[in-house]
Amino acid sequence: MEWSDVRIFLAIAREGTLGAAARKLGQTQPTMGRRLKALEAATGHMLFQRTADGFVLTDEGSIVLQHALRMEEEAVALERQLQGSTRSLEGMLRISCSDWFGLHMLTPVLAEFSQAHPKVSVELLTDARLLNLSRREADLVFRIRPFTEPEVISRKLMHIGYGLYVAKGAPHPTAGDGSGFTIVTMDEAFAEMPDVHWVTRTFPKATITMRSNNRDVQAALCARGAGMAVLPRPLGDHFPGLERVDVPEAPPGRDTFLGYHRDLKRLPRLRAFMDVVISRLTPAG
Repeated sequence: MEWSDVRIFLAIAREGTLGAAARKLGQTQPTMGRRLKALEAATGHMLFQRTADGFVLTDEGSIVLQHALRMEEEAVALERQLQGSTRSLEGMLRISCSDWFGLHMLTPVLAEFSQAHPKVSVELLTDARLLNLSRREADLVFRIRPFTEPEVISRKLMHIGYGLYVAKGAPHPTAGDGSGFTIVTMDEAFAEMPDVHWVTRTFPKATITMRSNNRDVQAALCARGAGMAVLPRPLGDHFPGLERVDVPEAPPGRDTFLGYHRDLKRLPRLRAFMDVVISRLTPAG
């Protein structure tokens, strides 16, 4: 049994179709099909039932899946430990964060780090998904939720204040229930976020006209008069065409946490990058 075929099996099990699995691994669909047949021949069992909706694991495939996941975990753990023992400041560093945080908070840090360590290639993934640190989907993750995974080393990086913004020169909804005003806010998948609750509770008669999961899109819509918006202050205070509204109760802010797998704690390029992040983004005292 070839480990490369087990990787293909895992990709098909996760993605559900040959085409999606091929795109995930950067291979062609015919190659994926041939390698799956080779694995099934090696095990002596059909591992997937082919259906109109995609590939479904057979009972034997479910057994193989449990072992394949452990094989993958060990293979990635070996890679992490080897990476963690590397002393040179060169190689790849994969970082994940939200879109607005990457653009407005990390770009100065990345520029400074790049000038100091030009042999380190940084890949920044601005993604709303919670990427898996154990599978090396990212080396370092910034997010607003605390890390609970036992294998992840994490710390609170900073608290970010939020504000209510309108287009420059537009009326301010400083009092009342928001009647006659419109709101630009998060899409429904993020409807439980504290700033969404705050703006709808504070202005219950205002009309939600625009939704987006992208904070810069919200800011641009707000600046063009589409409605008031609650935004992180590092974004809203510096976005052209916006002005912050002085309200009796400020919108709730959010904490930002960073996390990385414990096997990478000795990785020099990760430590060097974190030093720049902490010096630039952590408040003094």
